[in-house]
Amino acid sequence: MTSIPDIGPVDNLAPGLYLVATPIGNMLDLGLRAISILKSADSIACEDTRVTGKLLARHGIKSPMKPYHEHNAAKSRPELLRIIENGGALALVSDAGTPMISDPGYKLVKECIERNFSVTTIPGANAAITALILSGLPTNRFFFAGFLNNKAKKRRQELSELSIIPATLIFFEPARRLLTTLKVMFEQFGERPAAIARELTKSYEEIRRDLLSSLITHYSKAGPPKGEVVIVVGGYKKNASIMDAKLDQFILKQLQRLSIRDTTTKVASETGLSKREIYARAIKLRKEPQI
Repeated sequence: MTSIPDIGPVDNLAPGLYLVATPIGNMLDLGLRAISILKSADSIACEDTRVTGKLLARHGIKSPMKPYHEHNAAKSRPELLRIIENGGALALVSDAGTPMISDPGYKLVKECIERNFSVTTIPGANAAITALILSGLPTNRFFFAGFLNNKAKKRRQELSELSIIPATLIFFEPARRLLTTLKVMFEQFGERPAAIARELTKSYEEIRRDLLSSLITHYSKAGPPKGEVVIVVGGYKKNASIMDAKLDQFILKQLQRLSIRDTTTKVASETGLSKREIYARAIKLRKEPQI
């Protein structure tokens, strides 16, 4: 086993909330500053004390833990806020990666800010960014979509709306549902380059890069992969006529309940396209008879 350097606690850690990124697989990815902060914290709020407990034990961290997850967040939040209110330092971690990404940390941070408590972060591992930079797809502009809806109809609708975003798309997805989701992506996006990242930073890390259709063929034969999965998909291309049609459909949908001005603002915000382009398309679509 690789030895861990003996990192001491921080002297006189100031009161406040510390958002500490934890490893997404390899325990050695916990940074030196993160170890010091976690050793010094009066309490560590975590999703699962069993998962975090293993990480803390590996690094000799003995700070007390308090469970904070989607099922107890409303009840636990006041207690966590009192720790800071009484002059304590509270660290927030997730089971893996950067807290606040697909976990209930947002409301805790929001309330800390509203109460003028100090909030800072100790950055580190993040599965979405790790998968993106390994995907071979453009990294200059990306959209993190997180977990898709469990229900098939809503999942299809979400992907339909995302299909017109001109940026690399990043998704978290249960491995058991990977093939089904890839098929819906192909249905809504058409053919696009994509990458499936599995068990990132672990010894059996795997990145499979191919077109969506080829990935569907592979997983149809191989079955669902094991471990945590991140899907990275190439973004909308303005010159693709099929994607233009999807953009028009999205604009028309908004025009059914919004003014042209409000439609322009909403569509531009969600797609990253210029308001001038969206406004011109909306004007044209409003004038054209719809079949």
